[in-house]
Amino acid sequence: MFRVENTGYRAALEVVQRLHRAGFQAVLAGGCVRDLLLGVAAKDWDVATSALPGQVQALFANSQAIGAHFGVIQVVAEVEGERVSTEVATFRQDGSYSDGRRPDAVQYSTSAQEDVARRDFTLNGLLLDIAPFEAGQRLEACVLDYCGGVADLRAGVVRAIGDPSRRFAEDKLRLLRAVRFAARFDFRIESATFAAMQQAAASIDAVSSERVREELTRILTQGNARRGFELLESSGLLRHVLPEVAALRGVAQPPQFHPEGDVWTHTLMLLEHLPAGASATLAWGMLLHDVGKPLTFTPADPRKPGDRIRFNGHAERGVELARAICNRLKFSNEDKEQVLALIAHHMQFADVPRMKQSTLKRFLRLPHFEEHLALHYADVRSSNGMLGAYEYARQHFEQMGKDEVRPPLLLTGSDLIAAGYRPGSEFRFMLEAAEDAQLEGRVHSTEEALALVKKRFGDAKRAVSQSKTTA
Repeated sequence: MFRVENTGYRAALEVVQRLHRAGFQAVLAGGCVRDLLLGVAAKDWDVATSALPGQVQALFANSQAIGAHFGVIQVVAEVEGERVSTEVATFRQDGSYSDGRRPDAVQYSTSAQEDVARRDFTLNGLLLDIAPFEAGQRLEACVLDYCGGVADLRAGVVRAIGDPSRRFAEDKLRLLRAVRFAARFDFRIESATFAAMQQAAASIDAVSSERVREELTRILTQGNARRGFELLESSGLLRHVLPEVAALRGVAQPPQFHPEGDVWTHTLMLLEHLPAGASATLAWGMLLHDVGKPLTFTPADPRKPGDRIRFNGHAERGVELARAICNRLKFSNEDKEQVLALIAHHMQFADVPRMKQSTLKRFLRLPHFEEHLALHYADVRSSNGMLGAYEYARQHFEQMGKDEVRPPLLLTGSDLIAAGYRPGSEFRFMLEAAEDAQLEGRVHSTEEALALVKKRFGDAKRAVSQSKTTA
């Protein structure tokens, strides 16, 4: 007998069984049923029931209304020492969606079939009758399918339930969700559903930037990101959610360095290197690493033999554009800074074999350097395939310990003050010079570092005297 060994499932099972004992209908609903049928790990285990919200809360002491207007109650239980939440939603029919996000009103129902009719896609409209399933019947025989979802799962199809134009008008985020499901499961989008997406693409502008960011991040990180962005482009959604990325299409590159084609093709190839579960910052860094190229495109000068297409300063312009994108999509400051760092430094790998030890070590100690390595690897594999700089940086990163790339400083500001130097703007240059020498192995003690500073910047008395003269 097929069994589910999962604390989320066990918690949902207890909820369903208690509702049954109280005389209510109750089924597992939505994505968890889809994932069971596909044989993939389900993240959320949701329950749909004929019980009204108040009746649900009366049965479960540890519960709270998290969507009272929509009949959603969160039930919390402890399973095998783990605190687990189960969302329990009353069967309902939805009224009109004037804001393109949520129904203005809902009408509770006792019909599971009516509840399915208001859901988004057939693959998410499946229900599971848990009693016969627990009794040992085949999984497929316990599925309640009122919308043809099982057949669409078998055929690998994303199809809207009912009228696709109406489904997208109700909640415009469903436009991006269709892309996500098609990419994640490598499904095709049914033709009428896709045509409705193309017609409604411009309406995605009504969705909040936070919801757009979250859905795009899921497309990037749940697997098959290239397919997701090809669908965003062909559906017309990309130019509305990320016009800066849509602008990459048709921007030619020098064939001697980029035989793969234009910047859009190159970016899509990078996305192929994103595994499911990749960090959001690495994913966005890969997507946006060349976003500055359209603004810096300089064609080859036919009057100069051997001249080529250039993108001088594209990393710097890319940082500017990416900062605007991250601000528009309301990234956290921490995530934004990492994405910008990935873009800012992605061209430095070409210089790695020629870097001084101090420069190399400063480079290797960038936060989350493994993401810089992953971006460079994908960048090279998606263009000329020359991995020499990548291997050089990877080997040094793996071989150098933390104390080697970021050792305790031999010279600090306090040491300079104790030696008689007056704090000021020159302190930064003194400390950087001392640290460079330390990283390169030219000084090994505070005394040696201080001697280097005195030799380069003068002794403390002369520095104070120059300061007074300048004042």
